[in-house]
Amino acid sequence: MNAASKAIAAHGLKRRALSLGAVKAFDQLLQFLLPVVLVRCLDAATFGEYRLLWLAVGTVIAVATLNMPGALYFFVPRSDPPARRLYIHQTVAYLAAAGLVCAFAVSPWNPLLPEAAQPLTRHGALVPAFIALWLTSLLLDYLPTIDERIPWQAYATICVSLARALLLAAGAWLTGDMQVLLWLLLLVATLKLSLLAVYLHRHHGLGPPWFRRKAFAEQFRYAAPFGVSSSLYSLRSQADQWVAASLFTLHSFAAFSIAAILGQLVNVVRASVVEAFLPSMSRMQAAGDVRSMMEMNSRANVMVGTALYPLLGFVFVFAEDIVTVVYTAAYVDAAPVMRVYAAGMALLVVEVGTLLLLLRQGPFALCVNSVTLAVSALVSWYAAQRFGLAGAAAGSVAALYLDRAVTLRRIASCAGVPFRELQHWRSLGVLIAFTLLAAAAAWGAVELYFSAAAPLARLAAGAVVLAAVYAALNLGRVPR
Repeated sequence: MNAASKAIAAHGLKRRALSLGAVKAFDQLLQFLLPVVLVRCLDAATFGEYRLLWLAVGTVIAVATLNMPGALYFFVPRSDPPARRLYIHQTVAYLAAAGLVCAFAVSPWNPLLPEAAQPLTRHGALVPAFIALWLTSLLLDYLPTIDERIPWQAYATICVSLARALLLAAGAWLTGDMQVLLWLLLLVATLKLSLLAVYLHRHHGLGPPWFRRKAFAEQFRYAAPFGVSSSLYSLRSQADQWVAASLFTLHSFAAFSIAAILGQLVNVVRASVVEAFLPSMSRMQAAGDVRSMMEMNSRANVMVGTALYPLLGFVFVFAEDIVTVVYTAAYVDAAPVMRVYAAGMALLVVEVGTLLLLLRQGPFALCVNSVTLAVSALVSWYAAQRFGLAGAAAGSVAALYLDRAVTLRRIASCAGVPFRELQHWRSLGVLIAFTLLAAAAAWGAVELYFSAAAPLARLAAGAVVLAAVYAALNLGRVPR
């Protein structure tokens, strides 16, 4: 490619990335706002059922898909039209079969259904039907992007997200009935599946080939190892929620699940920086310049910490006010859980996933995720019985600290970089100290002058003081 062609290609990739980023941000915003509406329309038990449903959906997606849709990123771009159609049809068939298996797994007819999921069985076939349709339609979240039809992906994602948010909000506002919400979710799943069928018919055709055993075996062998590793990581983040659902009431579980939403916000901040740095890090690693790759990772982590630490400090100090304003005082039990998560997520600033990927440490990551999943479940179960709802969050935090301790040692060994030089530890420590000072100043000012004020006023005052102190402390400091 000449320089002009390269510039055009880079510009096109940037536009695609920005378009997909905007669509994902819109989808995440709707997912955040919908529970804010639902907590005001549903009673605590019904909202707990709703959150339990999506926990079950997230678990079956993590376990059952085995990265089969994601594997199409490898097979589709390099295949001719008949082969592309074959791989897509096989993926649809796999997702449909997995959907039926998962539908039975969460149905009232499964004698091995865990006690925590029993509240969902009172709706009969509605929950299994929704899970079967939702899992089958999951390919729509991947295929237009794989085909580089970004406008199609944007329209499909926005259409489904808007339909889900508007229908559920209206159903909850008018009826407050979980049965009605399930019928509406079935309608949304049917819409998503219909859009997938239209896309397949228009851009790939619905004719043969349908299935070839050898090709499917190759596709499955490629996808399964990545799927298993991803499943273990996802289950580790869900284990504490299942513990909370098993040991506490639906109301308490609903509060617990609200606190877990903090993780979505943290991941948005991290992903925006990681995705910007990853291509350059990959080129450095390919050129054998491992130290420069590690240096870039360290700088990226300091950037994330600069933005994330004050946010986590604000959440830790004003957790009760945040929950009261956003989710109402009925769910204030989420505040201690949110504090536990905030303390754990401070470590997520040190991003290691990209380093493991570039250093080809997939088998090691699989072993670590297996061990930390067991640690997370056991610690959460014990701590929940000993310390209550907040204790159930301790498992994922303990697993995260264990993960980072072991993984950073492994990365130091593989990269040939001493542990003390692996990150800009001093800069991260200074940021943490500044955050603690700013959070303490904000808390003191609010307690002194706004102790009797409304929660929203307390949050506004606290945010202003924390931001001002944190900015003043960072003024003139150049991160190393």
